[in-house]
Amino acid sequence: MIDTARFTFSGRIVCDSFAEFASHRALRLDLELDIGNCSDSSVSLSVRGPEALVEAFEMACSLGPYDCIVLDVARDGS
Repeated sequence: MIDTARFTFSGRIVCDSFAEFASHRALRLDLELDIGNCSDSSVSLSVRGPEALVEAFEMACSLGPYDCIVLDVARDGS
């Protein structure tokens, strides 16, 4: 089943680093990615692809790149 989900990752975010990290993970998982607003406290993005891979993407990004600390993940859509 194809899933579309919007995520907001909150915490200490370095926009360039998180965007590169998320883009790399989406590419590896063959997901469509659209990065929205980003600040030093949150980043919003949406992904589309097989449900299991969207969940894997969420897990990977919740760990974040080494210079970001993700404290919370909010998910909208299915």
